Amino acid sequence: MELLTVLLEAVAAHGWAGVGAGIAAVGAGIGIGRIGGSALESIARQPEASGDIRANMILAAALIEGAALFAVIVCLLVVLNQ
Repeated sequence: MELLTVLLEAVAAHGWAGVGAGIAAVGAGIGIGRIGGSALESIARQPEASGDIRANMILAAALIEGAALFAVIVCLLVVLNQ
């Protein structure tokens, strides 16, 4: 019975860490997609401000990528430290 408990705990820990990494990646994808869509709408409305909008879009996308990378690394550390 103890072996089963240990195995279930290990599977649950690794599984949830994998789910966390997947959720982080999906969240980053949704966020970047929304940023890109909104930036294109903004550029279509105000073409003269396309340079500023593009720069802010790239900055926001980089911040989202950094947060997603941090989340994936934390999930990998959880998996590897057990």
